[in-house]
Amino acid sequence: MPQAMADTAGATRDGAASAAAEDPATTPAATGAEETAPLRGSDFAPLLRAVKGQGLLDRRTGWYATGITVNLAALAAVITGMFLLGDTWWTLFLALPLAVFWSRTAFIGHDAGHAQITGDGRAGRAIGLFHANLLLGMNEAWWNDKHVRHHANPNHIDKDPDVAVGALVWTRHQAARRAGFARWLTRHQARLFFPMLLLEGIALKVSGFQYLRRQPARERLLSALLLVAHLGLYAALLLTVLSPGKAVAFALLHHALFGLHLGMAFAPNHKGMEMPDPDGERWGHLQRQVLTSRNVRGSALTDWFLGGLNYQIEHHLFPSMPRPHLRLAQPLVRAHCQALGMPYAETGLVESYRQALRHMHEVGEPLR
Repeated sequence: MPQAMADTAGATRDGAASAAAEDPATTPAATGAEETAPLRGSDFAPLLRAVKGQGLLDRRTGWYATGITVNLAALAAVITGMFLLGDTWWTLFLALPLAVFWSRTAFIGHDAGHAQITGDGRAGRAIGLFHANLLLGMNEAWWNDKHVRHHANPNHIDKDPDVAVGALVWTRHQAARRAGFARWLTRHQARLFFPMLLLEGIALKVSGFQYLRRQPARERLLSALLLVAHLGLYAALLLTVLSPGKAVAFALLHHALFGLHLGMAFAPNHKGMEMPDPDGERWGHLQRQVLTSRNVRGSALTDWFLGGLNYQIEHHLFPSMPRPHLRLAQPLVRAHCQALGMPYAETGLVESYRQALRHMHEVGEPLR
């Protein structure tokens, strides 16, 4: 599936396709809902008009160009530091900044997939392939296919892959069906959550390679070449600077910190929030995106650390909104929800983790 996030723009960009399917008051367009306002009668329509009226859906290409340049320079600086330190255990301390800037790289790839950086599908895919496949070794086609389904139906147990049964489970019904080691894992999943994130950096690579067989032949070839090139360049860097033992230790530490950072950015967003009843009333776009999402309060440092995902409600309502505009859209979205009497979830970073872990603990409680 070629860059699912961009090529199925209507499915994730500001709820166009999903809103049209579940809310007859919306009209999808190939370029997303921000390009064609929903029909009168939609709870989302007035908010969309207000956001468009303030230019918050206009792209910020210069902002992204600067951010990409700074991030590449930071990555180059860390690599230079590795060469300067050389074959010493002290070089492993650079695994932390490298993991941090890899996470910035992942956020750029995420934004490219949402067409936040450019409306040109080819350019957006090129940015995604460069940052995800080549720099991170993470298949952007796999991520986008998974992510587009998440955005269309967040926290929907039958439609959102992020709440499907995996190493973790998200409902007591899922938990009741666990057996053996998986049952033990579910009993303790809350306390094991953050340690398990240390494996996520490697898991992202494995999932990307596994997805190759689902891609069309030409797309598969390009994706595979870039993924293999990443592995080759990464191995060459470590083995040029470090002895084999230190290189393995660096790689394991680096990927553990990378997975932990990404997990800490994504964990607060939906875990412990409303989960639509698959057999219940179908929610409209506004309800579906707001009630299932949680914002995280904080400063500009929080915005940087979480890649703008702390404005999860705004991001889900307007996926193609450039990252620097999410903070500006927040007062509009909050006021609109208050006017409708719709809950608007926002909490501090530590409390967001506490709520997510509490939900995981409660899910596993019947098994203890």
